[in-house]
Amino acid sequence: MSVTEASRTALVTGSAGFIGFHLSQRLLDLGYRVIGVDALTDYYDVGLKKRRHAILGSNPAFVPVTARIEEEGLLTGLFTRERPTIAVHLAAQAGVRYSLEAPRSYLQSNLAGTLELLEAARAVPPRHLLMASTSSVYGANTEMPYRETMQTDHQMSFYAATKKANEAMAHSYAHLYGLPITMFRFFTVYGPWGRPDMALFKFVKAILEDRPIDIYNHGRMKRDFTYVADLVEGLLRLTDVPPVAGAPVAGDSLSPVAPWRVLNIGHGAPELLEDFVIAIEEALDRKAQRNYMDMQPGDVPATWADTALLTRLTGPLPRTPLAEGVAQFVAWYRSYYGLAG
Repeated sequence: MSVTEASRTALVTGSAGFIGFHLSQRLLDLGYRVIGVDALTDYYDVGLKKRRHAILGSNPAFVPVTARIEEEGLLTGLFTRERPTIAVHLAAQAGVRYSLEAPRSYLQSNLAGTLELLEAARAVPPRHLLMASTSSVYGANTEMPYRETMQTDHQMSFYAATKKANEAMAHSYAHLYGLPITMFRFFTVYGPWGRPDMALFKFVKAILEDRPIDIYNHGRMKRDFTYVADLVEGLLRLTDVPPVAGAPVAGDSLSPVAPWRVLNIGHGAPELLEDFVIAIEEALDRKAQRNYMDMQPGDVPATWADTALLTRLTGPLPRTPLAEGVAQFVAWYRSYYGLAG
């Protein structure tokens, strides 16, 4: 990275989360002081989140802040005190299926919390604000691969709708206050320290416990599985590429009226869900009991990222093969839970 500040501070919301943990680790390795904000909510195992923060906390340059981002004025106070060089907004209530059960938690974290983040950045602008969106915003689109310039008006879940709203909210602040904002759409991120509500974690746990795994849409699913270290590398490179109004590149999603851009970060090649399960079986050296089911409400049959724009801006990213990435997760899982290999 080519940032030249003598003292570099990054503020990361969701630092005890899966992606936030990995990103914070890399930022610390690069010499940043990292302010990590996380509410440590009980959506999934709080112990896992505390363990991630404990690892980050072994570096004195990590400053943990346990708080809800939607608390009025909290983030503005942090920005005022810490004056971050960059800010990466990853905190959110995640999960397509859980948004059917608890939509108000998405309203509070994803909408009210993001407003607080934007207000903080307006008060004390960082050099670059990067904000997480999701591939789920592509919703009912059937044309593949997904390009950033496609229309995204038909979200299939409330989670996706809140993330689409975040993109619009960020654009308005970029336009009104000249904030350089990059929105990034993640595609099925997986890897060590992953979330227990995600397929890889659930499948590995079930197979090791000799329980069947639920495979939706009778296995007729494709996902653009993206290894977490590859994604983090993309985020790190993007910190040095803040959008500049009026300076587009080929195929750009850059706003015509604001320093705002949206980008896909994905592997760039969809894989069959069945191949994903086979990779898990090979890594575990065990066969899965498959329970084929209908499609879940709010889900989509396939995702596929067009990564051409990201490549133009950052150069080609690493593309960890699925079997290798799954094996890395399985090794972590066995180690974390003290299971024999």
